[in-house]
Amino acid sequence: MPKDLGVAVIGAGMAGKAHAAAFRTASALYNPVLPPIRLVSIGDVNPEFGSLAARRFGYERNDTSWQAIAEADDIDVVSVVIANSLHREVVEGLLAAGKHVLCEKPLSDTLEDARAMADAARNGSSIARIGFTFRRTPGIAYIRDLIRNGTLGKVLHFSGRYWTDYGFSPEAPMSWRYKGGPGSGALADVGSHLAYVSEFLCGDIKSISGGRLSTAIDKRPLPLGAVMGHDHAAVSDTFEAVENDDYAAFSAEFENGSGSFEVSRVAAGHANSLNFEVFCENGSAKFDQRRPAEIQLFLNDGSGHENGYRQVILGPGHPYIAGGLAMDAPEVGFGQNDAFAYQSRAFLEEVAGLSEAESLPRCATFDEGVRNMELLAAVTESALNDGKKITL
Repeated sequence: MPKDLGVAVIGAGMAGKAHAAAFRTASALYNPVLPPIRLVSIGDVNPEFGSLAARRFGYERNDTSWQAIAEADDIDVVSVVIANSLHREVVEGLLAAGKHVLCEKPLSDTLEDARAMADAARNGSSIARIGFTFRRTPGIAYIRDLIRNGTLGKVLHFSGRYWTDYGFSPEAPMSWRYKGGPGSGALADVGSHLAYVSEFLCGDIKSISGGRLSTAIDKRPLPLGAVMGHDHAAVSDTFEAVENDDYAAFSAEFENGSGSFEVSRVAAGHANSLNFEVFCENGSAKFDQRRPAEIQLFLNDGSGHENGYRQVILGPGHPYIAGGLAMDAPEVGFGQNDAFAYQSRAFLEEVAGLSEAESLPRCATFDEGVRNMELLAAVTESALNDGKKITL
């Protein structure tokens, strides 16, 4: 085990701050105890954003280039939380410098770059993982357990939606999220989450069909200054064309069962609404990200008199909670920020050489990140070919 680990986060935006806070929390989760974690640097090309995040989350300094972080002898572990199109250069540079890398999803903005990154990870001397954060959500992991242990049994049908509203206003400023080719918008941003969640629960998707991509707002005003995350900052009267999708939908076939998927960044009233139902041979389960401390469960008792879901409040008997949260008691509650902390903890444990625990399995590999992008590419291909069936 190393004597300590120096941590940096590249990107001081919304998700970057989640990573920064998660590394700060990770040492307080679970046993055995991690080596001391040094919070070293927040990297951002905007020095104001980087400095503010470093002070807020207790990091020693901020840097304005990824190269400075790659060259720093006091940094061992780096989260990369920047525009998808920038991932490859930064991740490959960090791996070449021997840094352990946790990269946000999707792995990149093109399959070619994603596959090159996976090759670099395979050939590197350090650990590279991708942040499939919803795999760390206790309710989702519990539903997976119920499927795998036979309580719910074989999957018949998955129905999932991930609705967000950060782009529903025509005045939302232009940013990198609205640039790129077909499939790089809502599909890549939140559809990537929905795709890996479905495979986490239901197994591999075998084919995609009925792909549809739609741009509801075809131009955006340029911001007057720097914009962080989904902020609706002051805008100019100059507009640029939106290049990707506000909405996406598709159907999928699993080894067992089928699925329907819908994602949006223009769903007014749904700030961050990942929700799904999975229907199985012995019953069904429902998850709603807005109520993360519970799931809804229906188990068929065979009588024909019971119908409808019951509420299951999650607690110490469910994945990731017991021995993890400082107060691992029933009905204490947790949310997406906690999932980032679980993810950081799992990554740091692997870097530190601690044994893998059933309660906190390892983070996803870059090869799994490529798989996720192959699914998104199949949806895009289907959409561009009138809903054609694409076999994976």
